[in-house]
Amino acid sequence: MSISIFIISQIYGIDPRRVNFDYLSMAQTKVIRIDNRFNSIHFFCIFNFKRPCMTVTDCNFDRNIEPDFKNKHGHEVTSDSEIAQKQQQRMPNQSKANRLGLVVLILLCFVTESSQKHEWDERGYIIFCLCMGRFGNQAEHFLGGLAFAKKIDRTLIVPPFRTYKNIEFDEWFKLEPLKDYHRVILAKDFMRDLAPTHWPPGNRTGVCYGKPDRECEMKEGNPFGPFWDGLGVDFDKTMSVEAYYGDPEGWKDLLPVDKFPVVALRGAPAPFPIAEKNIPLAKYLQWSESIEEEANSHIQKLTGGDKFIGIHLRNGIDWQNACEHVEGNENYMASPQCLGYKRDKKVTHKMCFPPKEEILRLTKNAVLRTKAKHIYVATDKNPMKEDLENHLKSLKVKVHHLDPWLPQIDLAILGKSDLFIGNCISSFTSFVSRQRLVQDKPTEFWGFS
Repeated sequence: MSISIFIISQIYGIDPRRVNFDYLSMAQTKVIRIDNRFNSIHFFCIFNFKRPCMTVTDCNFDRNIEPDFKNKHGHEVTSDSEIAQKQQQRMPNQSKANRLGLVVLILLCFVTESSQKHEWDERGYIIFCLCMGRFGNQAEHFLGGLAFAKKIDRTLIVPPFRTYKNIEFDEWFKLEPLKDYHRVILAKDFMRDLAPTHWPPGNRTGVCYGKPDRECEMKEGNPFGPFWDGLGVDFDKTMSVEAYYGDPEGWKDLLPVDKFPVVALRGAPAPFPIAEKNIPLAKYLQWSESIEEEANSHIQKLTGGDKFIGIHLRNGIDWQNACEHVEGNENYMASPQCLGYKRDKKVTHKMCFPPKEEILRLTKNAVLRTKAKHIYVATDKNPMKEDLENHLKSLKVKVHHLDPWLPQIDLAILGKSDLFIGNCISSFTSFVSRQRLVQDKPTEFWGFS
């Protein structure tokens, strides 16, 4: 793995904490401060712990005390006070000039950023905009696009998710599990390491679905324009192709690798809702360490490790309007997650916008069956906390609702519940139900179970 080392000298009040390291993933880095307590000179070493051979001695300017700075794995150091004491004991007569000279020497030698070298894949690449709806929809399109990349045997340039800005995949999920299924590279890594040589400006073609004479507006409107702008991509020309994502050979014929080494699609090459055959791919979407840690921390604080039921309530006015005319449809939004793909069952209004009585009924039923003492509610509007607590008062059940800063925290918590009850029509629910399906965890649905 790559190692990025930044050694920063803080002299006379310059606070290194003000230095912006936002582009470093907090899940992959650790900061170690070495303070010699002389004249406020501090060293900060930031590096990736996936290289076990990398130790704090690579940041320390006193090579003589390296055994005291690491454990047998070379990963940890002693406390600041212990480090300062050792340095004071071994360098009592070192002059300020020498120390500053060492700082300059280290800066000259080590202030570098080395990145993992990605080799060009002659089989070609594919990238697409995850530009349909919110995260739940984007996740379904991502899994479909991942499957499509494998079918046409091109490396997937893993696209960012789209909120009001681009969110790199590895902020929310681990990249490594995807590699167990197919070849992948993060979009930011591709644009930095490979695009300048192999997909430079002047040679970038955007591709849309449609008849060849149809205009292809790759960056027209939001989120399309901001998505590609976030990657620093402008298209020199565009084209439309009449192909279906269920026909990989047709795509290969229309867009051969020798002429189109990178296929950039306006939208995901996948259906919504997700194709049934692609549901098992959910096992490759694994939360990043930071998401896992925050979700586990909330669960421990709220439940103390006891059993809990997770429920998802969609009851905002926009959802209420979306459910007005669902009655009798064979397929509506994410409904196959509970109705299946045979189209032999009908969507009901009760499934889409369950009344209070249905929510209280099924929740109490679940509590009685699981003996859970906690309920965690994720919602877009009303958590119904008071209604649930009153209805379950005799069972001494506590109801929790966080409304976290990031919806993915809700999703991670719901995925860890002992029983999950969700909305059959919602793709927010479908993300959780897929994750639980591949982990063999139970899921139920309002108005259906």
